[in-house]
Amino acid sequence: MKFMTTKEAAEKWEISERRIRQLLEEGRIEGAIKNGNSWNIPDYAIKPVDKRSVKPDNKGFIIDLPVNFFDKVDNMKKELDSKRPFPKETLRTLKEAINLEWTYNSNGIEGNTLTLRETQVVLEGITVGGKTLKEHLEAINHEKAILYLDDLVKEKNPITEWNIKNIHRLVLKDIDDKNVGRYRTENVMIKGAVHVPPDYLKVPELMEKLIVNYHSWSSYHPIIRAALLHGELVKIHPFVDGNGRTSRLLMNLDLMNHGFNPVIIKKEDRLKYYEALDKAHTTGNYTDFIKLITKLEIEMLKKYLELL
Repeated sequence: MKFMTTKEAAEKWEISERRIRQLLEEGRIEGAIKNGNSWNIPDYAIKPVDKRSVKPDNKGFIIDLPVNFFDKVDNMKKELDSKRPFPKETLRTLKEAINLEWTYNSNGIEGNTLTLRETQVVLEGITVGGKTLKEHLEAINHEKAILYLDDLVKEKNPITEWNIKNIHRLVLKDIDDKNVGRYRTENVMIKGAVHVPPDYLKVPELMEKLIVNYHSWSSYHPIIRAALLHGELVKIHPFVDGNGRTSRLLMNLDLMNHGFNPVIIKKEDRLKYYEALDKAHTTGNYTDFIKLITKLEIEMLKKYLELL
């Protein structure tokens, strides 16, 4: 593989070397490797879009909900918040159960055959006979990704491309190390979907725009915002693999950042979930998808309220 220096990249892309270094420190140049105080930039790297010149574009979304649609979920959240601080041991056991169910279902949606009990055993460090190494790693990696989300929430880290890539790195660690945390360099199809993801050459620009758009959604209800973030990331399909799990983790990160609970899309609801997403991607109508996520948030709030 051939590499460029920061000076060579600056000349090639016609921007200052100082700006190149800023982009490198922000993790926005694909495949760059730091070597002491210098950087090696792959020849294949694509010039990042300058987010300072990117304007939000929220045209095309259709969200048809009653004015009071979120009253129930907001009132339940207020009731739960009134019970804070929660008993530590109860919260710990509840969170462990939720993380297990979340991991089992998110991997199951993608075809992992581990049962709920087998997933628990794997997370306890035990090998399950008759299951592939990949399935074991998917369970272990997903739990680590959830723990990473917890750290991001505690540290009040914003949604960034860097954090999205880090989530993806954890999801595919030791499964596809060649592509972890890297945007795809080939075109892909989504099995069973009408929507066709954009050309890979457009991915860096679309991801830049996604973050800009996300920050322009501040007037939306947090559930709408999280659902759009999930849906638009899957629409771009920035990675070769792991887009679904990364998108669901990212959606839950955004929900938790706004004081809501992570939602669990069950593997048996996969068809309904896929249909709502594909409708959003092909028509811009996010109504069904937002209704689904709201229903799941209400279910999770009920679970918390029953135990706390």
